[in-house]
Amino acid sequence: MQTDNILSHHVETARQKLHDLQNKYGFGHASVLKQSMVLDELINQYQYTYYRRKKNPTV
Repeated sequence: MQTDNILSHHVETARQKLHDLQNKYGFGHASVLKQSMVLDELINQYQYTYYRRKKNPTV
């Protein structure tokens, strides 16, 4: 559960940073694209841990 909370926090932080960069530079800027990839990776990690826990719940 702690890992989910940490990952969730990182996802929200990365999402806000992406939003801020997009407002500053526009969609096609390299820093926006890079941050988008960072956010994608964090979302993938979060989904992996969520579904792994759901498939094999701990007692």
